[in-house]
Amino acid sequence: MNLKTEFEFELPMGFVDREGNLHKKGSMRLATAMDEITILNDMRVQTNGAYIVIVLLARVITNLGSLQSINTNVIENMFAADLTYLQEFYRQINENGSTRREFTCPHCQKPFEVDLSTLGG
Repeated sequence: MNLKTEFEFELPMGFVDREGNLHKKGSMRLATAMDEITILNDMRVQTNGAYIVIVLLARVITNLGSLQSINTNVIENMFAADLTYLQEFYRQINENGSTRREFTCPHCQKPFEVDLSTLGG
């Protein structure tokens, strides 16, 4: 059995860097227990609990477009829609080990699956 530990995604809006370049495609790895424990020692998290998501995403996003590194500054400057997308993506891959999620159609009540990694673009 092969365990998939890294998942590709595409941001709905995209991160715009200082030079005006748009970065939409990236990948995120599964979080480890150490990732979730270590961020609790971050002074920014201790000062503001809402910052936990910023630090955590900066640790688990392995690449985004042509950016050389992903850090909290990148995450802080993302559009709110992208941050929300990444939080849901993180939850989905870490809870289920998959980017696929089941929904129910509000009109016909039939279940259907959506691959979250394809929602961005």
